[in-house]
Amino acid sequence: MNLLGNLIWLIFGGLIAALEYFISSIALMVTIIGIPFGLQTIKLGILALWPFGQEVRHRQSSPGCLNLVMNILWLLIGGIWISLTHLAFGVLLAITIIGLPFARQHFKLAQLTLTPFGYDIHTK
Repeated sequence: MNLLGNLIWLIFGGLIAALEYFISSIALMVTIIGIPFGLQTIKLGILALWPFGQEVRHRQSSPGCLNLVMNILWLLIGGIWISLTHLAFGVLLAITIIGLPFARQHFKLAQLTLTPFGYDIHTK
């Protein structure tokens, strides 16, 4: 069932969102300062390609305020634009009953793209 959901997901906005992540990761990795952000966007891009069967968990073993600083910088650099893309796809897909599971995935990704640092992606 996850395979079928992921294949349909690619048609309903998943491929566009993943391409957005991968293009932004290449742009971020041009500078040394942007490499951590680029690595995080690659993880998010892989999640955007195959979201069904994966879950996002808060990382408990990350003390300090580095995640907070990185999340604030990420939000200013471009996290808000990717989040708005997921929000737009989620609203469009939530109009129909068939699109509700896909809208739910877009809303999950929209929330994650606002503050991606401090979370791990696990396969169910």
